[in-house]
Amino acid sequence: MSIVLGYDESPGARRALQMSIDLAGRLDEPLVLVYGAAPPGTVGEESGEHARALAEVGGTAVAHAVAEADAAGVRTVVEVLDAKPVAALLDAADRHDARVIVVGTYGESPLRGAFLGSVSYKLLHLSTRPVLCVPAEAG
Repeated sequence: MSIVLGYDESPGARRALQMSIDLAGRLDEPLVLVYGAAPPGTVGEESGEHARALAEVGGTAVAHAVAEADAAGVRTVVEVLDAKPVAALLDAADRHDARVIVVGTYGESPLRGAFLGSVSYKLLHLSTRPVLCVPAEAG
């Protein structure tokens, strides 16, 4: 089993990282750090450039998280996926037999999250695994 964390360096994700490191350490399970982003298009010359840029941004984003997990003695697996965040998290959770999917929240209202399609809102409705939503620190 594992703990799967959606990580993008946002304030909510940073707080979720701390929660995930603590949980993975207590359960002695690996922390799977997932960065999912799909390029805006899949055809044309620029699609390859977009994919490479997203992979680079994703690798940079999770490097901080890997360093923090390493410092806490928690094993990590990095997944930088060419997929929208929800699809990437659900896929990684299945492949790594996640005990829980952890995501940070941005403090959106439930109505705004439902209307705009926030990652946490979608995961709560689509995942067959438990989802832990960690709010960003207040102000």
